[in-house]
Amino acid sequence: MRVLVADKFEKTGLEGLQDIGCDVIYNPDLKEDSLTAAVRESGADVLVVRSTKVTEPMLDAGHLSLVVRAGAGYDNIDMEAASQRGIYVANCPGKNSVAVAELAFGLILALDRRIPDNVADLRAGKWNKKEYSKSRGLHGRTLGVLGFGNIGQEMARRAQAFGMHLAIWSEMGVEVDRSGLPIDMPLLVRLRPSSGYPVEPFAEVCQTPQEVAERSDILSVHVGLNDRTRKLVNADVLNRLKPGSFFVNTARGEIVDYDALAAAVKERSLRVALDVYGKEPATAQGEFTDPIVQLPNVYGTHHIGASTDQAQDAIASETVRVVRAYQETGRVPNVVNLSRKTPATHVMVVRHRDQPGVLASIFDVLRDAAVNVQETENIVFSGAQAAVARINLDGEPPEPVLRRIAASNPHILDISVVPLGAPAASYQLAKSQSTW
Repeated sequence: MRVLVADKFEKTGLEGLQDIGCDVIYNPDLKEDSLTAAVRESGADVLVVRSTKVTEPMLDAGHLSLVVRAGAGYDNIDMEAASQRGIYVANCPGKNSVAVAELAFGLILALDRRIPDNVADLRAGKWNKKEYSKSRGLHGRTLGVLGFGNIGQEMARRAQAFGMHLAIWSEMGVEVDRSGLPIDMPLLVRLRPSSGYPVEPFAEVCQTPQEVAERSDILSVHVGLNDRTRKLVNADVLNRLKPGSFFVNTARGEIVDYDALAAAVKERSLRVALDVYGKEPATAQGEFTDPIVQLPNVYGTHHIGASTDQAQDAIASETVRVVRAYQETGRVPNVVNLSRKTPATHVMVVRHRDQPGVLASIFDVLRDAAVNVQETENIVFSGAQAAVARINLDGEPPEPVLRRIAASNPHILDISVVPLGAPAASYQLAKSQSTW
């Protein structure tokens, strides 16, 4: 398997890909037309990128079958184009969660203690202890977390260590137990110092981003970028924050309406820390002119949230695991562009002897009947004498079609059809009525 790595990538990852037998081509400077040409000329099966954009011409240029995003977010990849061409897209979720949470909390502390301004004044030869002694402190404050995936949960752990309260919201919802605590994090409770017994949750699950903002002293963004979250943090959310609140974004620039954020900084005295922006340079070094970082009380870093040695080693290891699984099994871990819901309405279950041509005869009849196969799997029993095929269809095959399938191959033992999502009782009824 030939792997083209078109971004900066850890040496351990390159060596790991070579150790599993891959032919590795490493050129971290490839971008745009040069990357399109490299895909075409290399004949790569797999493309590995970090922040490099993967466009439709690149996906058309060669015969890629897998694109691996060496990181969590994958908005730099043309997902629609990849899906239309049957090219898997996989990511490495959770491997940089600690790194991003560490930076986010560093930015929160920087806002509270005005650390960059302290440093700048000292370097300029100014001593101003009176001014910089003013700080609110984090203990007892409420941290609002938008997005409660891997990074959001790492934020929660650190908030607990700082003695903070939490208000959380997740695009996918947050499942809670009877006490109202997120079931993924049962330790989110406050303890009575004298007894050590849990008293009450210090985390509140909110129903909307606006509700989180209303309860927060600090609002931190940790959702992924998609059509639903683009400009999720808009004027309606920002104006729910109390004047003087802190706002931190280490997720994606497009999630925030930066015009509304600039207005909130000016009109509501928000203090802001950003690691991501609406428009960022395409290269590691370049000119940067986003006016929001020129505003008072706005601190910025250079989209470095995932950039720790620990995180990059973990991401490299996960990339190798994804490629290895694909190479050895044909299955892709962490694939992100498979359809969650297909047009399939019925599943046909065919029990058959494990002999050549059985599935081909079934598919021939379905093709002639204009019934489309959406998904299929064939499970072989111990001894490789018999198997069961589960075939998802975009409609219910008429009785004559089922009869033709049953007669199409002598190794077919029986056939049953059931609507997808039907309860077990309905399945048994359908099976008894439709078995041939």
